[in-house]
This record gives sequence, structure tokens and C-alpha cells, in this order.
Amino acid sequence: MAEREFLIYLDPETRLCRYRHYHVSNGKEIVEFRIQLEILVDEEWYPVVRYDTAHGKPHRDILHPNGEQTKDWFEGYSVADVLTIGQKDIMENWLAYRERFIKEMNK
Repeated sequence: MAEREFLIYLDPETRLCRYRHYHVSNGKEIVEFRIQLEILVDEEWYPVVRYDTAHGKPHRDILHPNGEQTKDWFEGYSVADVLTIGQKDIMENWLAYRERFIKEMNK
């Protein structure tokens, strides 16, 4: 089994949004993963959206400032498929996720 972990700033100049990536592979097969969008607000990092294999199945958690979570399960998808879906979603929609989270913080 091999583990890989890295961090990418999605806005390299301001460094207010980052993509955190962790996965475990067995040969070419991804067997476990956790990817997460995090934003910096008032010098504190907040998780905003997370895709992972916790609870034994790949899923997405939409995180809210009040501590609530919305879970979306990916029945019928492989672990590798959901990792790819999650990467694409975060990379394409990080700004919208950030704006939604900050808007919820200011309610």
C-alpha cells in the first residue's frame, strides 16, 4: 500500500483557498481517499466541501459554518470514479463553494 498527500493553493497570490489531497493505493487501485476544499477566514482554516471514503463508501460532505453537514452518496461508483468527480468539482467550483460558505457565515 502506498500513501500520497499534498496541498495546492487554488489562489496562489492570496492563499485563501486550498485543496487538500490524501489517498491510499494498492498498485494502480485507489482504495481510500480524502480530498477537501479549505478556506481561510480571519486567520482560521475552514473545511467547506469534502469527498472521502469514510463510513466505507465514497461520498461528499458539504460543510456549513454552523457545524451541519449535507451528505451525498455515490452509489454504483468506484472509489477512483468518486475521487475524479470530486477533484473536478472542487477545481471547477471552489470559488462558488467559498462564496456560499462566507455568505452562510455572515447570516
